[in-house]
Order: sequence, then C-alpha cells, then structure tokens
Amino acid sequence: MRQSVAPSRISHAASLASQANNAAATSRLQEKKKEFEAVAALERASALFLKRIEGLADDCEVMADAGQVHGQVLEQWPLMFQSLSLFCKRSSYYSFDDTVPLTGERLVRVPLDELQADALKQS
Repeated sequence: MRQSVAPSRISHAASLASQANNAAATSRLQEKKKEFEAVAALERASALFLKRIEGLADDCEVMADAGQVHGQVLEQWPLMFQSLSLFCKRSSYYSFDDTVPLTGERLVRVPLDELQADALKQS
C-alpha cells in the first residue's frame, strides 16, 4: 500500500502560510521601524526648533529691556537741553574775563569708574 501525500501537503501548505505570514510581519516591522525613525527625527527637529525659539524669546526680552532703557535716556534729553539752555543764558550775563569767577556754573564729568577702581584697590 502506498503512503498518503495528504499530510505532507498540509504541512507544506502550513509552511507556505507561515512563510507568507513571516514575510508580511517582516514587511510590517520594517514599515514600523521607518515610521519610528521618522517620528524620532521629527522629535529631534522639534526640540531643536524649540531651542531656537527660546533663544529668540530671550533675545526679544533683552531687546525689550534695552528699549525701555533707551526710552528712559531719551526722556532725559529735553531736561538736559533745558539745563544747558539755562546755563548758556546765565553765563551770557557774565563777562569771560578772569575778574568774575564762574564757580558752580560749569558742567563737570566725574570719572566714577576710575574712582571706584581706586577705592577698591585701596580696600
């Protein structure tokens, strides 16, 4: 009597189905790996973008602070011109010979940085 080929055909069919499932699973795994790598790259790019935006925000805050300081300085200019105008008006009444002293009527620049440095050296 001859042996049946049916069991071998079933195992062969199961083997083919298993290989097809393995190929599909491998293909799906490769797709998921590519998807994961793309998401990881997007996350890295997002983190880099976030750092750049935070740097821009810091720069904007510095510029805003500088704008306030510039505004405060510009606010003082009219007062400075008024003081200079008063000085010029008062000094025009006096003659510029050596007989009339002009004490207290001159603007003097005091080098505070040098004075503070000298004070620190002496301490």
